[in-house]
Amino acid sequence: MPHSVTKAVIPAAGLGTRFLPATKALPKEMLPVVDKPAIQYVVEEAVHAGLHDVLFVTGRNKNALENHFDRATELEAILMQKGDADKLTKVNESTAMADIHYVRQGDPKGLGHAVLRSKAHVGDEAFAVLLGDDIIDGRDPLLERMLEVHGARETTVVGLMEVDPSQAHLYGIATVEPTDEADVVRVTGLVEKPAAGTAPSNLAIVGRYVLRPEIYPVLERTEPGKGGEIQLTDALLALAGDDAAGGVHGVVFRGRRYDTGDRLDYIKANVQLAADREDLGPGLKEWLREFVQTLD
Repeated sequence: MPHSVTKAVIPAAGLGTRFLPATKALPKEMLPVVDKPAIQYVVEEAVHAGLHDVLFVTGRNKNALENHFDRATELEAILMQKGDADKLTKVNESTAMADIHYVRQGDPKGLGHAVLRSKAHVGDEAFAVLLGDDIIDGRDPLLERMLEVHGARETTVVGLMEVDPSQAHLYGIATVEPTDEADVVRVTGLVEKPAAGTAPSNLAIVGRYVLRPEIYPVLERTEPGKGGEIQLTDALLALAGDDAAGGVHGVVFRGRRYDTGDRLDYIKANVQLAADREDLGPGLKEWLREFVQTLD
């Protein structure tokens, strides 16, 4: 079903402290996953879903991110002189894939505040939010399905995934009711990082949202919550009980997702994605088999 959403908002103002010292001078979003910055996978996902207007909400020291999506005329000229068409194509992909804009968050007041900073650009229309720490495998589209649900139900939509109950305290967790679609639920409650053993379900929010513009006035009156930050989860909870604003629904995702926000999961993401590559997979898999045999 067609949808009217055209804009994607990508918060990218975090300091990436879990990856220090690598992120002392390099934005965490620019850490490579195989041979592309993690953030490029996220932009590609938005573009593949038909969202060609991308707004980054950035902070200080994010110049490398902006440069990556800008022209590199000297590099392009050198590659053209060498006749290296393949590398030139790769360089130009990040420049031409979307109409990219930037706004600064300023003070680090949380995800809800970062989303609120997009209001002037987005205006009075629905939009998608994609968090950079989550890479969704292109073979298992999630955002497209969320846009379909938004278009059909005129609702705010969050991506959900099942997690081990022991890990629920690391996520925003939803309370849900079933609908007439197997992968769609109605969200009736949300709690940000519940204390261990208190989670209302094992359905955690993935870093994907399709938000109606009603989220903005709710965020404007949302008080700081968990961690002293303005939580998007708190604003979504308010919308969940507002039928006039379409409520909140969730799409339960059971595909492949890679977490680049945790050091161990970041390493796993590199290995998994490289193993699936035709140019790298065969050699990597052979080496992995040999390497595993050397482990205790």
